[in-house]
Amino acid sequence: MALEFRRWIRWRFASEEGGKRRRRWVILCSALLAGLSGLIYLLVVSPLSLPPSPEGMSTEEQERETPPPQDRPHRIMEGRVKEKSSFFKALAEQKISPVWIELIVSTLRPYVDFKRIKGGSFRFAADAQGDLLSFVYEAGPTEVYEVEKGPEGYSARRRDIPLDRFLVKVVGQIRSSLFEAMDEVGEEDRLGLAFAEVLAWEIDFYKDVKEGDRFKIVVEKIYKGDQFIRYGPIHAVEYQRGQKVIRGIAYQDDYYNDQGISLRKAFLKAPLRFNRISSKFSRSRKHPILGGVLPHFGVDYAAPPGTPVWAVADGTVVSSGWGGGFGKQVILRHMNGYKTYYGHLSSYGPGIKKGAHVKQKQIIGYVGSTGLSTGPHLDYRLAKDGGFRNPLKEMFPVGVPIQKTEMQAYQRRREDLIVWLEGDTPFKRDMNDRGDVP
Repeated sequence: MALEFRRWIRWRFASEEGGKRRRRWVILCSALLAGLSGLIYLLVVSPLSLPPSPEGMSTEEQERETPPPQDRPHRIMEGRVKEKSSFFKALAEQKISPVWIELIVSTLRPYVDFKRIKGGSFRFAADAQGDLLSFVYEAGPTEVYEVEKGPEGYSARRRDIPLDRFLVKVVGQIRSSLFEAMDEVGEEDRLGLAFAEVLAWEIDFYKDVKEGDRFKIVVEKIYKGDQFIRYGPIHAVEYQRGQKVIRGIAYQDDYYNDQGISLRKAFLKAPLRFNRISSKFSRSRKHPILGGVLPHFGVDYAAPPGTPVWAVADGTVVSSGWGGGFGKQVILRHMNGYKTYYGHLSSYGPGIKKGAHVKQKQIIGYVGSTGLSTGPHLDYRLAKDGGFRNPLKEMFPVGVPIQKTEMQAYQRRREDLIVWLEGDTPFKRDMNDRGDVP
């Protein structure tokens, strides 16, 4: 019996010791598991849920991340200034207080001419009390103005908009007109006008173009991100008709041909942008009003009323007034014994009066139908040494050659741009690296 009791005591003691060890082991494992979970939370979860440490942020980022409560926008109003509306009215329609509108206008007045604005968008941010915090007015993609509240009150500035410039080659073919060809290659009319301006002394794009003619333009394009903003300067042009090639290379604010002769001649090919030639130079033409066969010593350009009429060359106004059957007429005197006549005008250009000096392509009047006229058109005449000449066939003096001291520099630029014009690639080049631009 005693022996059995001693055995039971030893078994009981052993069981209790094993249970204690097992309990200690369970407690130790639980503690280790809890510690490991806490470490994982501190290393992984906590950084994702907490704001960035101020030590790793710039001052500007800290201010943006944790603005003072009074500087946090509580109310934001956005809207647009309609083209025929006013700035004040557009803001008032968004329930912006007249007090703040007056402050915005007065603060922006050194930067913005509110009498001439044509649309735009705005963003008004106020705090919980309704006080202005910031105002942004975007008059256009590259014209953005800001009003901000600072320690010393409100101030305005024009925001700098980063723009990207690319040099691009545009290639097209004439099917009906230059402007339709521009549209076919995804370009705007303003590029067509600029291209026509460069070659205005060589080609009359309202008369001389033919189906199958080809053109190339190396031009700068300016972007805001992916948004096209505008065209920059044209660096080179080429127009090909059959085997004849007319080329212009930009150099020192002018365009020159392959031989270094300026494309800018003393006389333009035409005095306006016209729809068609309704009557050509003739020594025997049936007069549409007077009847009978009479000479017509000019060219009639049909065009809409009000179309601007240019001086074809630098000169002096001989007369500006009523010219009998020619209606309102301007007569100009030019170098080398030339005179030009512009008849049937509806009105005269600014400052066009006897004795006034005019520059080539200055507006001297507007298309009309005054005098003996059957419809709106310009009667344009050219005389030399007292005799009338056919403007469509007259050979005018060539342009001025580039200076000899500049010829080598011009030839280097010409060769670089000819590679662009004639090569298949590249069609686009980033101009932010100015060293890669001819």
